[in-house]
Formats: sequence, C-alpha cells, structure tokens
Amino acid sequence: PLSARPQPKMAGAGGVWRVGALLLPPAWRLRAPGRAFGAAAGRGGSSGGGRLVLGAAFALGGTAGLCLAARQRLREHSAAELPAGSLQLTLYQYKTCPFCSKVRAFLDYHGLPYEIVEVNPIMRKEIKFSSYRKVPILLANAGSPLQLNDSSVIISAIKTYLVSRRNSLEEIVSFYPPVKTVTEKGKEVVEYENKYWLMLDEKETKRVYPVKEVRVEEMKWRKWADDWLVHLISPNVYRTPKEALASFDYIVREGKFGTLEGLFAKYVGAVAMFFVSKRLKKRHQLRDDVREDLYEAVNEWVKAVGKNRLFMGGNQPNLADLAVYGVLRVMEGLEAFDDMMAHTNIQPWYQRMEEVIEK
Repeated sequence: PLSARPQPKMAGAGGVWRVGALLLPPAWRLRAPGRAFGAAAGRGGSSGGGRLVLGAAFALGGTAGLCLAARQRLREHSAAELPAGSLQLTLYQYKTCPFCSKVRAFLDYHGLPYEIVEVNPIMRKEIKFSSYRKVPILLANAGSPLQLNDSSVIISAIKTYLVSRRNSLEEIVSFYPPVKTVTEKGKEVVEYENKYWLMLDEKETKRVYPVKEVRVEEMKWRKWADDWLVHLISPNVYRTPKEALASFDYIVREGKFGTLEGLFAKYVGAVAMFFVSKRLKKRHQLRDDVREDLYEAVNEWVKAVGKNRLFMGGNQPNLADLAVYGVLRVMEGLEAFDDMMAHTNIQPWYQRMEEVIEK
C-alpha cells in the first residue's frame, strides 16, 4: 500500500502537511559536508530579544524545558486507508521536537494518515484553541472531535483504539486523566495517570502481550525514554560552542525570522544554550564528558533488546522501540549522532527501525 511515492510536499511554520508516512534519510551514512541540525527549547522571557531566542528554542520541543532535533524530510505516501468514518488525525507539533518525533514514528509505523500543523514557536497562534500549551497535541475524530495531549498518552490511547475497536476513543482517553501536582520549587505541573498502559481486556492483552513480562518490559523502557534518554540530548548537542552554533544554525534556517532576528537568535541563542547545557549536566548528574552518558544509555538499550531479537518487540517493533527511535533520530545530522553511531552498538537496530518504518 506504500508503493506510490510522490515528490515531497512541505509547508513552512504555520502550514499544514498531509502525511501518510514520514521517512528519514540515513543522515549518518549520507550527509553533505558541514550539514548539521539541532535545537533546544526553553521557557522564560516574555518580550524582546529574550522572547525571540527562547521562542525559537521552544519551537523544538522539550523536556525540562529543553529539547533538540534534526531535520525531517517529509514525503507523502498513499498510506493504507482506514475504513470510512474511522480516525481522522491532525498533529500539532514543532517540527523538530523529540516528543513529536515519537508520535510520528508511531503513526507512520501503523500506516495512519494524518495532517501536520506546524506551530509557530513564539506566538503559538495555531494552538490558541487549547488551554494545554505544549506540543504534541493530536486532534482525533472517530465520530466526534477529541483532543489528546502528551506524547505517551497519544500513543497509548491510539494503540488501544486500534487493538480494541470496542470502546469509543473518548472512553479510552478518559482512562488517562490529567493530574495537577506541585513541584518542590512550587511550580504546578500536569501529569497523566496510566500513560504507559494499553487499556485492553484480558483476551486482547494476551493477544498483544503473550506473557506478562513482555508488557512490563515495554512499559519500563517507554518510561526510560521519557525520563532519562531525552535528558541526555541537550547536554550532548550543546556540549561545545561549535555544536551549540550548529544547532541554532538549523533553527534559523528552518524558522520564520528576518535577517537581523535570525542573526540574533543564532548567535545569542547558541551562547545561551551552551551555558544552559552545563546546568542540565549538573542537574542530571552527568559526567564531565556527557558523551559517555549517552553511549552508556544507548548500549544499555541495545543490551536490553539482546542478540536474539530484531527489536524489543521481537520480529516487529513494539511501543518501546518506537519511543527510543523517535527520541534518537532527532539528533540526525549532528556531531553527537555521528559519535553515537561510531562508539556504540546501536547502528544495526537503528537501521532496522528505519527500514521497517519506511515499509
């Protein structure tokens, strides 16, 4: 069903893409000299230059306010059509956010057609309809419109819907209630209960997870990707002034900036994020050479997959495979990604993930 391959069709910030599947070229194998992409996100500043820099960075998603990503090449495919009246999906995203990348990897692997609305990182007018001010946001219509927030909730809810098809999507989403909590610093945050669970009956659970350990393993590593792996991205990408500049060079080229705005965002933002990365290193108790933490985490994942499985899900990826791949691929084209490929055992698994999602 994915045999037809029209030319890529892209839209800038604030535009809409209709996507059947998104494919990433293996940038660590074929990369133009000097090509480097990346970014981060942060909160703070409400006007002027600070707002410009932080808004530009915020466009690229975040965890603990920060994230980074690599350029995506979007291709339009004729994906397997769902039955009439089934899911109609619109993904509101920052093009380079790792959490958005996770959702796209999931949707692409399952062959689900969807539209993308790119959110302007500064004004965020595209999501003014929502009190939830982060991305990704997925609007799903399975008979009635519904808004899904949080990447892991989106993935769990849609997967449950695809497997079960007995419950309404609205009912399924109600199983993931938002809960407001206050951090030690007095900041109010929203977390979602059960977000790593698929809400299936006993028969469906046995079909998806033949043994209990399979489900436990998948949930463990999905959480690991959110709670640990993502935190290693920014310290590695902004490790040096050169790498920080390469990241913001991408932001400016892909964003909507005037000449002076772009120069300001590129150079001031790169300096700011270089120093922020040092604070992140201290916050997460990383080593002086943060590459070592990245290498260790990636090899830990490869060891968990093991030598006797193509993927953690066996012959096909499970939700943990898709989550880890979605996070890691945002570094494509950056020095950190090339170093990871050269100094860890991730390459065979990563290649298989690229191939299976493309198919």
